[in-house]
Amino acid sequence: MCSLYLLSLFAGLVGALTLFCLTLLSLDRTGNLPPPAFSNNLCVDEKLSFMRANRIESPNLLVIGSSVAWRHVNGHVLAQALPEVRPMNGAFCGLFANQSAYVAHWLLDRESSIRSVVMIADPQDFAGCWKVQDAVFSREHVDPYVYQGASRWNYYMRYFSPKSLARNALTVKAQRAGQIEWDPLVFNRFGDGPLVTENTRKLMYGRPDALDRNCFDALRELSARLQQEGRQLMVVSTPLHPQWKEKYDPDGTFLADFDQRIVESLGASGTYWNADKDWSTPVTSFVDAVHMRWSAVQEFSAALAEQMQKAATGPGPAPALETAGVP
Repeated sequence: MCSLYLLSLFAGLVGALTLFCLTLLSLDRTGNLPPPAFSNNLCVDEKLSFMRANRIESPNLLVIGSSVAWRHVNGHVLAQALPEVRPMNGAFCGLFANQSAYVAHWLLDRESSIRSVVMIADPQDFAGCWKVQDAVFSREHVDPYVYQGASRWNYYMRYFSPKSLARNALTVKAQRAGQIEWDPLVFNRFGDGPLVTENTRKLMYGRPDALDRNCFDALRELSARLQQEGRQLMVVSTPLHPQWKEKYDPDGTFLADFDQRIVESLGASGTYWNADKDWSTPVTSFVDAVHMRWSAVQEFSAALAEQMQKAATGPGPAPALETAGVP
């Protein structure tokens, strides 16, 4: 009886494993297979899958941040305005500032050619860092997946999550094709994430949590590292919808506090551009409180290139473009 039980148990395990593998192969063949769930966040995991399949040769500019950094930069515009710049968008959706710093440290360790870092952020990115771990994913596992061509199939077993797999398999094909208007998983060759729509939704974002010291500590640590390594850092406060500011910060004290803390965290080792104050765009540029449509991003990216050029040629730390090792 005991041996029969063990045999049945073994057969059940083998059968379940076989069924799981056949399911993965079937989803892969039809284009419905989500990426391995390193973070269990489809947007993050799909970006890692993109980075694995689309290596950028010797990037010297790294863009970091949350979805506003992912969706508010067009690397083509930067490369055209600044021919010496080779952009890499290393931003992931839904990250707090401490998590963006974690990603930045990972990519700086992997991409020695990076000489300049631009963090694009909104105030929500700097509120609530205490809620989440710094590590968005395990570098130990992501490194061989992204940079060493390790087999992806092993990670489906290591990060086995049938509920997540089933949920994401229902939408990922359409997201990759840009057919889900507000949640496309489409990348250009620099890793930017265009949000192409003519429609507008509600503000979506309510009153932010209190600014979190942990978020600014993470920025301060990143800034210190870059200064020590002779690399340049620019932090950009993304434009915000005027109605959001009128509703949730009518006297401007919250955003003023945000500005002051950013400047204090950078000290003399970085540059801060408050695009929300210094760059003007029509209210029609926004699709919600913090995100702009792709048509407006073109002008924003051109303005960003101009600010980068000023930072590179102005006083202060060694200019990022001059130290990039390119003519």
